[in-house]
Amino acid sequence: MDPFMASTAGETVQKVAASLGCSPTSAQVADFLDEQDELRPLRQRFFVPKIADLPPSDLSLVDGSRECSYLAGNSLGLLPRRAKEYLDQELDKWATQGVHGHLHGSRPWAWTEDLLEEQMGKMVGAKEEEVALMNGLTVNLHLLMLSFYNPTAVRHKVLLEAKAFPSDHYAVESQIRLRGFDPEKSMLLISPRPGEVTLRTEDILDVIQKEGESIAVVMFSGVQYYTGQLFNMAAITKAGQEKGCLVGFDCAHAVGNAELKLHDWGVDFACWCSYKYMNSGCGGLAGAFIHEKHKHTVKPALLGWWGHDLKSRFQMDNVMDLRPGVNGFRLSNQPVLLVCPLQASLEIFQMAGMSKLRKKSRLLTGYLEFLIRHYYGESAAREGRPHVQILTPSDPEQRGCQLSLSFSLPIKKVFTELEKRGVVCDMREPNVLRVAPTPLYNTFKDVYFFIEALGASLAASE
Repeated sequence: MDPFMASTAGETVQKVAASLGCSPTSAQVADFLDEQDELRPLRQRFFVPKIADLPPSDLSLVDGSRECSYLAGNSLGLLPRRAKEYLDQELDKWATQGVHGHLHGSRPWAWTEDLLEEQMGKMVGAKEEEVALMNGLTVNLHLLMLSFYNPTAVRHKVLLEAKAFPSDHYAVESQIRLRGFDPEKSMLLISPRPGEVTLRTEDILDVIQKEGESIAVVMFSGVQYYTGQLFNMAAITKAGQEKGCLVGFDCAHAVGNAELKLHDWGVDFACWCSYKYMNSGCGGLAGAFIHEKHKHTVKPALLGWWGHDLKSRFQMDNVMDLRPGVNGFRLSNQPVLLVCPLQASLEIFQMAGMSKLRKKSRLLTGYLEFLIRHYYGESAAREGRPHVQILTPSDPEQRGCQLSLSFSLPIKKVFTELEKRGVVCDMREPNVLRVAPTPLYNTFKDVYFFIEALGASLAASE
């Protein structure tokens, strides 16, 4: 049986359970799915924390020698094992070669980030020359907005989610003020319909159709950080551009999580961080994309010497030979110590391929959804027990690996009890847990252990 070929995750779980002669909620189902998972060996390429090493763990409640159920890849990915090896190589080179490290070795510091751009381009569906690795996400968003947001008296609005990630909101707000406009009038915020928690694609497109002639830039996230909703980036791009808008995306929660085709969709610009699903470490090297159609027309507002063509950069004649497209937006050389973990992660993605990762992700997150609905769905609500509303769309095409779970009771104490039992996820008060089983290193048994720990945590919180 190939469990990854069934039409829905729920049907797969039911079929596997029937073939094993067990309940769909049995640990045997998780074990079977793990045995069938061709990507499972990739987990060994990461350091997975032991429960005993996690500060909140209570070893009177759980076996500390076991690996934790790490379900927080949407916040910070795990450390690739080869990252330490690559970091040591560069530290040794610095120690033994000093300044010669700029031009020698497997990662010459003077152009080390260039070596990863082909692989990163594949992650976002872009050509190598459309991608630059530089700075942090918000810095890149500012640099891009400085060039792509050119408001006029008629067309001055920026369309974004009402609950966009705070840094995106602040960046857009400040860019509007910088141009002499009022965010109260120029920030066009779109919210879900009353009683709903996610945005309908038709509502987004309707706003673009009605307001498009006043919108300068459509600036959305690829995956909404709070709800986990994966937006229809192709449809949003097409609708925006048909109304004369430029369209950009923050892909922080999408890269490494969803299959992206920024070039084919015709997206004008995008940016992302790399420390979530891309596993590059806290504050890791961020990325930027500018479609090749803009490479000779959109110029950076701010210049630095790393935007100068490499062939003549070190002649130091102070006459800018600007690299076309996104490469001209570089300001300075990138820290090789940030390149190393990103390289280690990209190599693992290359082994797996996003299509296989997405196939596993649909089943892995679907398995989590199945168990949540089984234990904490409508029947729990009818019986007056703690129950859960899944904020994330049920349609796998409208989500990545994250499920956002809204509980019927305050979640802080439950979250504390989960942490005591070796579960790593994140909490948004008053009542939401974000749980992200990541296909690159999570197992079906991780999900099973989460559900088991959740039951114990809810009982302990009563």
